[in-house]
Parts: sequence; C-alpha cells; structure tokens
Amino acid sequence: MTDGSRFVPGAGHPGPPGPDHPALLVAGRKLLLGPDGRLNRIADLPGDHDWVPIGTLDDVPVWAAGRSKAGAGRWVSWRRLAAELPEPLAALAGRALQVVTWRHSHRWCGACRAELADVPGESARRCPDCGLYVPMRLSPAVLVAITRPGAAGRPDELLLVRHSYGPTELWALVAGFVEAGETLEAAVHREVGEEVGLTVDGLTYFGSQPWAMSGPGVLLTGFTATAADPAAEPVVDGRELVQARWFPLDALPAELPPAYSISRWLIDATATGARR
Repeated sequence: MTDGSRFVPGAGHPGPPGPDHPALLVAGRKLLLGPDGRLNRIADLPGDHDWVPIGTLDDVPVWAAGRSKAGAGRWVSWRRLAAELPEPLAALAGRALQVVTWRHSHRWCGACRAELADVPGESARRCPDCGLYVPMRLSPAVLVAITRPGAAGRPDELLLVRHSYGPTELWALVAGFVEAGETLEAAVHREVGEEVGLTVDGLTYFGSQPWAMSGPGVLLTGFTATAADPAAEPVVDGRELVQARWFPLDALPAELPPAYSISRWLIDATATGARR
C-alpha cells in the first residue's frame, strides 16, 4: 500500500527543524500520531525535544525524538501503525523507532564510559575522550518461501511453520538471523536445516524490508527456494518451532503474517505465481 509519497532515510540535514516539518515522538516501543492518525508537525508538538533527522518525505526533512514518559495523544505500536498507514509512512516510523531506541541504548562509551556524542550527518556516535566510533549496525535476517512441486512439476505446496514465541498463532516462513562471517545464502541453508531438517535448491533473492519490531537495525532479506527432495517431510527443531506443514498453494491457512510484512509479500507472490 502506498500513497505516492517517497521516504528517503538519512541522518543529515543542515539547519534546525522547521515548524512545518513532519515529526515523530517515541516513548518506549510506541510512537505518537496526530488526532487524524497522521504524522504531527514540529509546531504541533509542545516542549523542547532533542530532534534527530531521520530522512526526507517528498524532499521535506523528517525528525524524531525520544520521551521518557508517554504524554497525551494517540500512542501506537509500530505493528499497528504499519497496518494503518501507507508503506512510506510505515518505513519512516520504523526508522524513527529504531534510531531513537538505538540512541537510548548507546549513550555511553563501552571502552571508557564517557558520554557519546552524535557524528553529524551519520547514524553514528563517537566518544569525545577515547575516539571510539559507534555506528548504528545492521542485524540482517533471512526468511525463505520453500515450495515443492506437484504432479505437473510446478510449485504446488508451500512450507509454513509456527513459532514457539511471538505471534504463535500465525503460520509463517522459516527465518533466522545471519551469523558473523556467513553469507545470506548460507544462512538460509543453515536455518532450513536447523529448523525443519530439509535441504533446498534454486535459492533466489526476492527482496528486503527494514523490520522495526525486532529491534534497532534489523533488515529482513527474503528468498524463494524449492525442496531438494519433494518427498521429504519437515521435522521441527522443538525449540524455535512447534509445527511445520506443507500447505497447498490454493488452500493456504487464514492465520498468515500481516499484509505489511515481507513474509506476507513472499507468501502472496508465491501463491500468485503458482496460479499463472
């Protein structure tokens, strides 16, 4: 879903915030929206805040700041916001949440305990005493839509799993974080083997999405693949997963990931492609 707007993430903007610039306040894991359910402007938000640039929306600078306590207004989770607002605004809000959360957890130098200072124009902080440079690091994760062919040789079934944590009622895709020194492709093969005991072929890149719900800097990277052995059945690891099943692509369960997630985009694209 999009409203035609364009959000470009960024950490640099010359000059102070303008009264008409869009802005988001973050309190814990909640974000403040205006009474109409849209973004506030700087002029709409009372009080003195430490505004941080997070990018531009249609070439207009956008700002974010943290609050220690939630005040009056409509405070919503990123999950709810992403379900209500068009994709560019959901991406903007996700970056605001991640940047403010990261700054809150990276206030002090881990080497000498001095207070860190912002690096102008970057999503990074630096220690004024020992010079330690602390960038906002990405945490890449992978997820994969695994299919197996039917009698006609075309994708016929999709593997879906249920996790032991998070939204446990949903049927989702095999996923996991990338280990240090590991490629994205190797992470897919490892996660599939560890979580459901299968091997896959034909690994193909699908797309990516920043994911604010899993913490600062999380980037989801999606792939498609086919089961190397079409007769193989999944065996769950018993720790992260509690169920894994092959579902016909024309009879997928109703309990799927939300429409704004790359997991759902992968599932829908796989099902649509099979019908063509």
